[in-house]
Amino acid sequence: MRGLGLVGLFLWGLGLAQALPGGSLAQAPTLYLPLDDRPPNWAPCTWGLVVCPPKGAYRGSMGANLEALRAWLLANPGRRLVASLDVLAYGGLLQSRHLALRAEEALVRLGPLLSWKVRYGGELFLFGVVPRWDATRRERNLAVLQALNPWARLPGVYLEAVWDDALRNSPAPKEAKALSYPSRPGADEAGQVLLLRALRPGLKVAVVYEEEALEGRTTPYEGLPLRDTVTGVLQSALAQRVSLEEGPDLVLYVYGGRNPRRATQDLLRLMPRFPLALADLSRVNRGDPGLMTYLEGLGLLARLAAYAAWGTPANNLGSALAQGGLFLGDQEGRLRRLAEAWFAYWWGEVGRPWVRARFPEPLPQEAQGVGALWAYPELDGYRVELRGLRFPWARAFEAEAIVDLVPPSAFGSRQLVE
Repeated sequence: MRGLGLVGLFLWGLGLAQALPGGSLAQAPTLYLPLDDRPPNWAPCTWGLVVCPPKGAYRGSMGANLEALRAWLLANPGRRLVASLDVLAYGGLLQSRHLALRAEEALVRLGPLLSWKVRYGGELFLFGVVPRWDATRRERNLAVLQALNPWARLPGVYLEAVWDDALRNSPAPKEAKALSYPSRPGADEAGQVLLLRALRPGLKVAVVYEEEALEGRTTPYEGLPLRDTVTGVLQSALAQRVSLEEGPDLVLYVYGGRNPRRATQDLLRLMPRFPLALADLSRVNRGDPGLMTYLEGLGLLARLAAYAAWGTPANNLGSALAQGGLFLGDQEGRLRRLAEAWFAYWWGEVGRPWVRARFPEPLPQEAQGVGALWAYPELDGYRVELRGLRFPWARAFEAEAIVDLVPPSAFGSRQLVE
């Protein structure tokens, strides 16, 4: 392995590094290198908080253009860099499972991360994925993650591992815990959570469960009790867990799908006192229509700090926490994130089933006709318009949308732009 050699280069370079020639590191941007270009990973690039590589460097299911990513990275100074290890080593999550590549070569591909650190002096926030049960390159990926143990001890570097889709008896949780650095369930929300750690560390968060029994439930794709997943997500975000009595900056409400009416009563009780991020864990990759009926009918959706129901429990917990924390005090940003979250809910309930019932994959352009079913919800007096719809991986599982908030004075055209 060449992991230690790269660390030696880093430590030597620290003595030569200059923060930013001709400028201040404190004024430099935050860079973000997503795992791939699926919506949960790419979305932060559209939020106005970070600088990302050119979208063309990501090529859907073909994987990223690694030369373009390395060139972009080494050419761009930053105060911080939140980065996926798997995209630089393998080209993305899908490629990490099956790409034929020796561990030594993968480690060399990660070298530009330390080169960036030496050249610009910014902080590194890195995450790697412990592969799921059906990955053919499991041993290689684990060897790479193990070789990175020394990186976790470097100054200005935070490193964590997230495990991907752990079904019952999956070895991933045990493998992750054997690493010397933090680990937890999740994957596609990890970039968002580390952005919260990088941009708003120390956020005070109170966690409220729909019912106490939910804490001990082993949720799908996690392989451990939900309370441990919640703890892991908070630690990834460097959030400070507090009680309601201690005055949290944000309340993370964990909904398990048992009683939407009672959960709504909880929300009504908490909302006047605290910003509230709602993680709907009732189903995997879909939200609870019963709860959404209450949220829309009582106008509560627009009052949330964040909402997430698009993925696995860890996906939804991390996404709700990150967006709720990153957009505290930003009314427009908060509403836009809620509009995007509503689209993800709608896609799970309406869009994905409709497309799957009518079109084979790879999806033809005609599948964009699903946009005609858009329901035009309202948020705080704004109508949510669907301005664009595409399928970055040419499959029905995920869709990338452009949504806009239209004030009542501009209600008019409902034309979908491709």
